[in-house]
Parts: sequence; structure tokens; C-alpha cells
Amino acid sequence: MSDAPPARDKRGSRTGFTTGACAAAAAKAATRVLVRGERLTQVETTLPNRQQVTFALHRCEWDGEKVRCGIIKDAGDDPDCTHGAELIAEVRLTDDGQVVLERGEGVGLVTKDGLGLEVGSPAINPVPRRNITEMVQEELPEGRGAIVTIHVPRGEEMAKETLNARLGIIGGISILGTSGIVRPYSTAAYKASVVQAIDVARARGNTELVFTTGGKSEKYAMGLLPHLPEECFIQVGDFIGVAIRHAARRQATRVDVVGMMGKLSKMADGRMQTHAAGSEVNMELLANLAAEAGASEKLVADIRAANTARHVLELCAASGLTHITGLVCQRVVEQLTRHAGGPLELHATLVDFNGTLLGQYPERRHAA
Repeated sequence: MSDAPPARDKRGSRTGFTTGACAAAAAKAATRVLVRGERLTQVETTLPNRQQVTFALHRCEWDGEKVRCGIIKDAGDDPDCTHGAELIAEVRLTDDGQVVLERGEGVGLVTKDGLGLEVGSPAINPVPRRNITEMVQEELPEGRGAIVTIHVPRGEEMAKETLNARLGIIGGISILGTSGIVRPYSTAAYKASVVQAIDVARARGNTELVFTTGGKSEKYAMGLLPHLPEECFIQVGDFIGVAIRHAARRQATRVDVVGMMGKLSKMADGRMQTHAAGSEVNMELLANLAAEAGASEKLVADIRAANTARHVLELCAASGLTHITGLVCQRVVEQLTRHAGGPLELHATLVDFNGTLLGQYPERRHAA
């Protein structure tokens, strides 16, 4: 039986496996045990990307007509809340030739449209669903079927660290993965979650969306736009470009972007991916905007030499130059409008680290 996975290295590049890949392997193992009548300590499986992998089993328990096999998820160096979680598949054989997936402990229940899953079904995404089914079918004799119940002990607790509740997934985590492999700080996974959140909001009839770059800016945005339901607020992280394009594609009518000086100044510079390691704040741009706002030559020079976007704000505040924040927001709207690729009304709002409104463009339409 396997021990816990290696500790994550926050700066490392070790890949891991998705919840879907672990669930599929566990289901394959449990089915093989039932069919062949022998316990296993490991099982080979095929990932959705067709890679062959062998997983060690954390448990293999036979209880009458049911077998439960479990695999400890190793997410590699990715900061995944399910790293170290056990994915358990409980399998019972049937005579109808069908493979049926059921929701067990710690697996979410779908309660909203827009996820590509039927409301009332387990939160097992289409690719893992297909992978689990295929792996079970590989072990079944002709004419036999199986009922596969996926369990994730403590899954409901883990789900509190995700956006599942906002997406309408309650009671546990989602079983995810398109390739079976988790890559550290997976941009693909985050992009997919942003797209999914937009799809859910649109499926529920919301035409106005609010994009923020993190939890703090989202909290402040909710205070500024209290008339909108929670599902309209989407943390796009560094992927503003992906979010804007998808909102336009899904025919949203309006998007409010709410953020702080650092991220918004990058958007104003046309950076559609704003990760700190991938794009620096353009101090020349901010210096030019300050000059446009009437800054002195000394202030413009000081901004060119500033350390951070926050430092620029401090310099402008000390000089009484407040109009620069509105110009940053205006430039954000111009850049995002060009990037959208379709008709979309854009609004930008700049707040400070305490949530104070510093600038916006165009003038905000407040709720009555």
C-alpha cells in the first residue's frame, strides 16, 4: 500500500495526476478484482492523453459483491487542494452491459446549468467520465456492466478552497482533467475554470459580468456592484484576455473589470496575460499618462524611475495628481475593447488595497 505523495516544491516543476486519472485507475482496479477474484497492490491504466501509467493502490477492500480500491492523488508540484486526497472507486457488477457512474462521499452535485453536465448528476467532467467508463469496460467480460461510485473522503472540506459553490457544485469536489496530467501552476486548468464560470453565469441568464484579478478585488467589486448576483463575479486571475474573448463569444453585453494599479496598468499596456513573471509594469506608459494628466517634469521623471505601480500611485498622491487613475482605466477599456473580438461594453474601475475607489472609466452606472 502506498504512502502519502511527496511534499510539493512551490518552485518545482514535477508533474502529477488529475483526480479524473486517479478515479479511472481506481475504478479499473476494483473491476479487475471483482472479475478475476484476486486482490491487487497496483494497477496500470491509460490516461485520456493515451499515456500508460501504473498507480499504487492505497486500499483494496472486498466486501461481498462490492470492491473498493483507492489511490492517493499526487498533484506533483501544483498548488492543488486535492494533493494527497484519496480517490476511491466502489464497483458492483451488473448484467445489463452498462457502466453507470454514481456520486459518493465528497464528490460534488451539479445544481446549475452551464457546466456541460446534467443538473442533478455527479460533478464528474466529460473527459474523466469517459476515461472511467473506458477503463472499467476494459476489465468487464462481454455482456457484464458495472455501477461505479466515486468517493473522496474530506472532499466537501476541500471544495471550500475552490469556486465550486459559486459554479453550482455542492457537497464536494469536481472530478476533473482533460489529459490526466497536472502541470505545476497549470495555466490550462485556470483558464478552463474561468471559461466555465462565464458559461455558468451566461447559462443562468446573466448578461453583465464582473472580472476581478483576485479575492480582494472581488470583495471590493461586490461592494461597488451589489445589485449583481454572486455568480456574475469571476476571478479571472492573470487571464483577462481569455476571459474577455470568451465573454464576447458568449454574447455578454457588459463587463466591468475591477482591479488594483499593478494589474490594470498592465492591461492598459495591452498585456492580456498579467502574471508578474510574464509582464512587467511599463513605467514609461505611466509616466506618459501622468504627463497627459498634467504632472510636473520632476514627477514624470520620478514615475519613470518608480519601483512598482503602487509606488507610482504614492508619488501621484503626494503631488495631488489624481486624474492618472481615470486615464489608466480609459486605456484599459480601449485595449480590452480591441481584444474582445466582438461587441462588448467595457468598464474599468481602479481601487486601492483598502477598497477605496480611485478611478473609473466610463462613469459608473450605480444601482438604484
